[in-house]
Amino acid sequence: MTTAPVDPMIGRLIDGRYQVRSRIARGGMATVYLATDLRLERRVAIKIMHGHLADDNTFKTRFVQEARSAARLAHPNVVNVFDQGQDSDMAYLVMEYLPGITLRDLLKDYKRLTPEQTVDILDAVLAGLAAAHKAGIVHRDLKPENVLLADDGRIKLGDFGLARAASANTATGQALLGTIAYLSPELVTRGIADARSDIYAVGIMVYEMLTGEQPYVGEAPMAIAYQHANDQVPMPSTKNPSVPVELDELVLWSTSRDPDARPRDAKEMLDRLRQIEPEIRGGRMNTTQATSVLTGGFLAAPAPVGASTAATTVLTGTALAPTPVPSPSFPPSDADGDGPDAAALTTAAAHRRRRGYWILALVLLLTGLAAGTGWYFGAGPGSYATVPQIVNETPDDARAALVDAGFEVTDAQRSDPEVADGLVSGSDPAPGEQAQRGSALTMYISTGPAIIAVPQVVGAAEADARTQLSAFTVNAKSVEQFSADVPSGSVIAVLAADGSPVPDQYAERGKLSLVVSVGAVPPVEGKLATDAEAELKAAGLTVEYAEPVFDNEVPKDHVKTADWADDPMVPGSKVMLTVSKGPDLVAVPDVVGQSMRDAIAALEAAEFEVSYSLPDVFLDFAKVTSTDPAGAAQAPRGSTITVVGQLTL
Repeated sequence: MTTAPVDPMIGRLIDGRYQVRSRIARGGMATVYLATDLRLERRVAIKIMHGHLADDNTFKTRFVQEARSAARLAHPNVVNVFDQGQDSDMAYLVMEYLPGITLRDLLKDYKRLTPEQTVDILDAVLAGLAAAHKAGIVHRDLKPENVLLADDGRIKLGDFGLARAASANTATGQALLGTIAYLSPELVTRGIADARSDIYAVGIMVYEMLTGEQPYVGEAPMAIAYQHANDQVPMPSTKNPSVPVELDELVLWSTSRDPDARPRDAKEMLDRLRQIEPEIRGGRMNTTQATSVLTGGFLAAPAPVGASTAATTVLTGTALAPTPVPSPSFPPSDADGDGPDAAALTTAAAHRRRRGYWILALVLLLTGLAAGTGWYFGAGPGSYATVPQIVNETPDDARAALVDAGFEVTDAQRSDPEVADGLVSGSDPAPGEQAQRGSALTMYISTGPAIIAVPQVVGAAEADARTQLSAFTVNAKSVEQFSADVPSGSVIAVLAADGSPVPDQYAERGKLSLVVSVGAVPPVEGKLATDAEAELKAAGLTVEYAEPVFDNEVPKDHVKTADWADDPMVPGSKVMLTVSKGPDLVAVPDVVGQSMRDAIAALEAAEFEVSYSLPDVFLDFAKVTSTDPAGAAQAPRGSTITVVGQLTL
């Protein structure tokens, strides 16, 4: 079976250190890959910003902010950030690799959690968030997708991409950041976030863990935002009667519409959680962070004190002391006080033998159970296998690889901007993840890029147009063009990959080019030729000269005409200048004393226009007495000469 790389990043060596192995996830701002740090010989997760965002300073600043915010935190419940840098035009972030699932995955599989499981996760989330708040950092994007449940039982908070310092209230004049379902009322109404906004998001997550749904739903984001701003989050027990009153009160406290009525930070909420935890657990010991995420993807139930399971080990203090084996009890001695009689000793010995048989049977039973469990999870139906890399494979080859790995395959279709139509674009669980042998797996067959509507950006500023076209791949360098109708810096047209005007609908991530106005071609007619040439060259145009011409109206050495060589005009196009030589002066013939008819003929032969007042019938009988201008004077060729004559009958 032939194999093809998942995408061009697979196998690439970044910054001479990080060898990319496989893709883990893809988001709106970046893609996360599994990589090997060749220097330290360990697996890491490397987050790489999408190429079409690399030139956007806003996204790049937010990306670097994530690294700085997370790097300031050192806490067991916060994902560690190891490195951040740039390789060529590619910004990247290196993080701790945590194989496992997210809280969102857990809720998709199990809908809602028990109060004890909710407390386990909430304790870890609040502990990590308390460390962030103590460091002066507001997360601003808390949601189940950012709570990671590792296979080894660790629970960590990640994705500080929207985090900002909280030395003062953090405000934004841009569109609301974060996921709308978890935004606090003050973020919706005023765009202001502080530690109490994170607490509101935590309260929404607790509600969702306990009920399996979000408190507010709507057809449009603004409808959900309106409910956040105007309604009080209901108690989880209205949807799930089994929710303890202590958790009802905790949700109401953390989701109060008034920020001042909420916990001031995660530490205060964590302290309250640990106060009410014994009541929620009904006297059972807190197993936070000792509770592991089972291989099947769900949290183990809290164990009683001293209990030990394959998924959970509970310790009291540093360790639980072994339970002492009780000594055998003997019947009381006889009346003589000489010690136990023979019958009592025989009974005690028989009791010890029977107890030994039971212990042996129990040991054999436990040994059999352990062996059976080991077979079931190691080689039997309960064992786990890695999902093969099948992206860009044909469906038949990919299906064969999945069946060979022990999975049942169901086909589905989805669009993909990177995988060609008809090839496999991925699976659920994704390639590289662990899944139970014999479990059902969905294989996605690409239908090619989705055809989506192209926003109308003609006339918009270039930066705004690029933001609106973020679903497409817009060339970093725009095509510049002169335009008298579109202001400089605004979009004249959007071109498809073949150079034609883009249609109303286009392929997702398809290549586009922007034609941007650089203003009008400078008007230079009537200006001094040297000034005109300097102005045109400053605008990025080239200048050539035609033969100069005489002109009675345009002064000498001034531009008579400026002709464009191209249409439309772009930087580098040619402008042909025609420069005036000034008026064409010639001597006026001296016709005084000649007949009017002869004088007129002589002046017209000299290329002058003639003006006179006598009727034409008298021209042969009149003599010229004067001209204006006078004879021998210089006058522009083609100008009018006035002739005065007198009859000589």
